[in-house]
Amino acid sequence: MFQNEMKLEFPSKSQNESFARVVVAAFASQLDPTIEELSDVKTAVSEAVTNAIIHGYENKLGTVVLKCKIEGRKLIIEVIDYGRGIEDVELAKQPLYTSRPELERSGMGFTVMETFMDSLEVESELGKGTRVIMTKEFKNI
Repeated sequence: MFQNEMKLEFPSKSQNESFARVVVAAFASQLDPTIEELSDVKTAVSEAVTNAIIHGYENKLGTVVLKCKIEGRKLIIEVIDYGRGIEDVELAKQPLYTSRPELERSGMGFTVMETFMDSLEVESELGKGTRVIMTKEFKNI
């Protein structure tokens, strides 16, 4: 059973990536995270939102949905776009893979999310969008 949750929708503009980071950090603060835990979450959110903007909408205007939920000491984050979708999720999750090499992207977004969070799930359908679900369990201090 969840203890708290929030939902935010914003336009797929690059300047909203930093806004999303701050919102999630503020929401997560009720779990009294360490600086390192908070940094991990902000980095993962940054990657997920950037992917939605750059790859999901390919710099066209769309809506990014950010949901956060707290269950016990666990933070669950969803980043959803209604953009182009991912043709092959497993390929996209491989380090250094990028669907936009002309932008000189590193192709490390999903790898970063997996590294900094406890779990990562990616659901995607071509032409309908992508949903990234990440969880982080905060330690008791």
